[in-house]
Amino acid sequence: MTLDTITTLGELKKSNYVSKNIKDELRDNLRNKIKAGEAAFEGVHGFENTVIPELERAILSRHNINLLGLRGQAKTRMARKMIELLDEYIPVVAGSEINDDPLNPISRFAKDLIAEKGDATPIEWLHRSERFFEKLATPDVTVADLIGDIDPIKAATLKLSYADDRVIHFGMIPRANRCIFVINELPDLQARIQVALFNILQEGDIQIRGFKLRLPLDLQFIFTANPEDYTNRGSIVTPLKDRIGSQILTHYPETIAIARTITQQEAKLLHQQSETIHVPSLAKDLLEQISFEARESEYIDSKSGVSARLSITAYETLLSTAERRALQSGVETTTVRLSDFMGIIPAITGKVELVYEGEQEGAAAVAQHLIGDAIHTFFPAYFPKIEKLERDLEASPYAQLLEWFFAETGIELLDNATDEEYRNTLDAILPLNDLIEKYQADFPLEDRYFLKEFILWGLVEYDKLSKDRFEKGYQIKDLYSNYINKLKS
Repeated sequence: MTLDTITTLGELKKSNYVSKNIKDELRDNLRNKIKAGEAAFEGVHGFENTVIPELERAILSRHNINLLGLRGQAKTRMARKMIELLDEYIPVVAGSEINDDPLNPISRFAKDLIAEKGDATPIEWLHRSERFFEKLATPDVTVADLIGDIDPIKAATLKLSYADDRVIHFGMIPRANRCIFVINELPDLQARIQVALFNILQEGDIQIRGFKLRLPLDLQFIFTANPEDYTNRGSIVTPLKDRIGSQILTHYPETIAIARTITQQEAKLLHQQSETIHVPSLAKDLLEQISFEARESEYIDSKSGVSARLSITAYETLLSTAERRALQSGVETTTVRLSDFMGIIPAITGKVELVYEGEQEGAAAVAQHLIGDAIHTFFPAYFPKIEKLERDLEASPYAQLLEWFFAETGIELLDNATDEEYRNTLDAILPLNDLIEKYQADFPLEDRYFLKEFILWGLVEYDKLSKDRFEKGYQIKDLYSNYINKLKS
């Protein structure tokens, strides 16, 4: 007998179906995945040895869970992935507002229907995709929204007294019976609303305007929250925290490699973009390093956090910057340039919360600082470290390159230069080839122009060259000639 042929309570009983509460259901399916060596939270990267083991232990312990961490740390994603640990289908009493289990009904409606029709009671099958409820906690959320309230229209229509529990309109939580229920940003929920959750978490009771209604709801609660020391909007009241079985701390990616994996997975790119725009590996690393620099920056509020969405949206914008340039040049394919990184500034400014010093600098200036800091951090991994004070300048590996800029008037890297113009400009700087052959001989040929530009920007960040923005692009010059010109002006 298959599920689609079981349509009544009698047929369900004959099938020997055994009901489970949702926490046992999650636990049993997780146990099976662990035994089979399958990943329970596939697609969540960087938490394999930290967050995920704690989350699995909480599920095995049948706990309600609070995921505590800064924004953009995959808290909601993990909650949604728990759907995959549910049984594919469960039976419910047809027409029940709260997904009554036909073998263990709890609502007045289901009990009356089963008493009337017995084994002929109709049942429906609820897919696991419909067993996930999510509510963003905002100050305007009411007890009626979450728990329920008396419905005067229902009372009038059914001609019932307000003392009859059939006039109750159930809120989101009772309607999520036998489901996963997520409350995001729990501290934003008013304290009096948090208090209304006490009995639901501990005893399964709900009370609505004086009704003492015993409803042993079957829910898996997942809460998400930012650390309390970040927000002054509110906090989780202590008795509620005491009733949440496990509190699990999340974190940002700990390595560039993990961050890159997340960005490549989450970035929403068209096939046309990914096929026609080449992104050097170094460019991908630099882009991720910007987020790492932001989390340590003196201009940015570290308590606010820097979401992984910064890298994702910045990557999308980086490709769009290169795409726009290619369209203007009338070519089908192109490669991302380091100067294209200036196009991602709008994707950075909206993702960071500045402290006072950052506000004084300005959001766009802070974004440029972050890009420069990322280059500064990466440069010694590819080329010899540049010391602030070098006694023998002639012995410096960069001496010939700096002499070239001293002898020439510098270069201009135009925002919309064609690929040919861009390559010709960089090819004219012959010492760049010598540096690459000496220190990065194995660097991919298709990425070498990006590396050439990276050398120039690196020398700028280490105060060996100067870089000035003009209307159509950047001028890179010898540091001293630029200084002298400023004195003359």
